Order: sequence, then C-alpha cells, then structure tokens
Amino acid sequence: MSHILVTGGAGYIGSHTVLALLNAGYSVVVIDDLSNSSKVALERVEQLTQQRVTFIELDILHQEALKRVFATHQIDAVIHFAGLKAVGESVTDPLAYYRNNVEGTLSLLQAMCSAQVNHLVFSSSATVYGEANKPPYVETQPIGTPSSPYGKTKAMVEQILMDYCHANRDFHVASLRYFNPIGADESGLIGEDPNGIPNNLMPFVEQVAIGKRDKLSIFGDDYPTKDGTCLRDYIHVSDLAQGHLKAVSWLAEQQHGGFEAFNLGSGQPLSVLDIVKGFELATGQVVNYEIAPKRAGDLPGFWADATKAEQILNWVSRKSLNDMMQDTWRWRSQNPAGFRCEQSQSEQKPHKMQ
Repeated sequence: MSHILVTGGAGYIGSHTVLALLNAGYSVVVIDDLSNSSKVALERVEQLTQQRVTFIELDILHQEALKRVFATHQIDAVIHFAGLKAVGESVTDPLAYYRNNVEGTLSLLQAMCSAQVNHLVFSSSATVYGEANKPPYVETQPIGTPSSPYGKTKAMVEQILMDYCHANRDFHVASLRYFNPIGADESGLIGEDPNGIPNNLMPFVEQVAIGKRDKLSIFGDDYPTKDGTCLRDYIHVSDLAQGHLKAVSWLAEQQHGGFEAFNLGSGQPLSVLDIVKGFELATGQVVNYEIAPKRAGDLPGFWADATKAEQILNWVSRKSLNDMMQDTWRWRSQNPAGFRCEQSQSEQKPHKMQ
C-alpha cells in the first residue's frame, strides 16, 4: 500500500503524519476543509521533504466530491483525522460535532465502499474509555460513556467501524486511541497552531512563554496526585505520527478484515506542574500560572497501557519530556504567530471541490 489518502492532513497531527509518510516513501493525497488548519503547514512539509503533496480543499460531508477524489486518484488506504476536537465547544454545540465527526465518517466510509478501498486508520481518542474504567487504560476494557459530545462521537464512530467490519469481511480498521499529543517537528517548521483560545495545555504554556497571554490557569491543585494537579499521558506528536505508519504497514499485512484498537501513549503519566516545570527547565523561559477552580468532568489522572501497540505494531513512544519541551519551544519561538502571517501572504489557491 503505497498511496495514502489523509483526511484532515493539514492539521496538527495530520501534517506531522504526512511528513512521516513522505519521508517513508509513500505517495500522499490530503483533503482538508481548512476550518482549523493551514495550507502553509503542508507547504512546509513539502519544503522539508522536497516532495509534493496533492492537496484538495474539501469537506468530507460533500459525498459526490469525495467520491471523485477516489475516482481520480489511486488510493490504497485512508488515514482519517478530519473532525472537530474541542471538548468544551462540543458541549455548547453538540450538533456540529455529531454532524462533522459521525456523519463525516459515514460519508467517508460510503466513498471508500464505492471505490473498494478497504484499509482505514482512524484517529480515535482515550476519551472512549469514559469515566468508569480505571487507568492504566487497556484495549480489553469496554468502551465507556464519555462525558463530552466530542468523546461520544469517537465512541460512536468506533462502534460504527466495528459493525461495518462485521458486515464487510474485507474491511480492516486500526483505531488509534491517542492520549495527549504535544511537541512539534524538530525542524521547528510545523507545530500546533490552534485558532482562538487554546483548548489544550501545551499551546497555552507556549503562548504564556512568548508573551501572548499573561498567565496559565491550572484547574485544581487538590487532586489525589503527587502534586495535586491532574495526571495525563503526554506523547510527542512525531512519535504519534510514526504510530500511523506502523498501523498502515500492519494493515497491509492482514489477510482478512476486522477492527483492532491500539493505545498510543507513553504509559508514564505526568502532572500539569511536571509539564510547566519541564518546559521551564528545558527552555529557560518562565511560565506564570495561577491555580483556578476545578473544571467539571476533569479526571484526576489517565494514562495508557500501550503494550498491545508494542507487541503487534512494533511501536513505542521514544521521545522524552525534554524533547517535547525543546521542540515545542523551537516551533513557537520561531513562529510566534503560527502559520497566520505566512498564510496571509500566500497567493497559491488550492483546488476546491464542492
């Protein structure tokens, strides 16, 4: 399988995965509606690899246009990132999340079915374990009831994929349950660049360090953890990208269809204060913070048991906390405005399909 379609490939994890795919010799087609991403990320991937990315601006809900992509390009497998991902926003606008994340995946599956493309790597999340399961999370635990509509969409899509694999014995899915991706490519040319107020910890830390924001709010310091702040499983985005390559290679070796879920995490939980102090130590920057009231729904801690990914995919998280912090700061210090300045100067117009 040498020809890969990447949905949402201009986003944070998507662009790092496209970079890894091109460096590994794959041919890549990217579709992205650019609603929370930038084409500049792909231009920089091309700069890094000296290879071309075929890019099409497209919302995957546009079924006929999506089918034309499959008809026009050779595609052996799909890596599916496209979707909305802000937990808080999903609470205030759940219909958008169910439409984009669930209906969008259905649209993609219909197009894949029509084109007889039977290999899919799905961008899932540790949120599918819900609140009832206890860490470390392992794939044999049942899918839970996530607290947010965002998490529910990931759980729903996994169930849809299981059902479809049961109905179509040729269809094979590797569902990758991410924990907390952070960091940036070591070049400093691509990284996380969210629109508006960040939803995740690391972009907030970056923006405080660069002077864009006054201080970081840490929500709660009396959790039953070593320093009272929440524990999470942080993984370098480049390690995560390699997990997708391993999943594509594994799918190519399978003789029959089916659904398999894999945790992608380090298995080593770090607290919010670990991240703050680790960033300060690695970069020499001071991160001002305050303790704020707890947020509803925040769990004291969750982290992965990634043994299955190591045994089956031959994948492990390799980069250290220091790597994550240094790469993050290299990206942000070299790109204080993210991709936006360069985006406004770009005259290259993507081909848009309706």
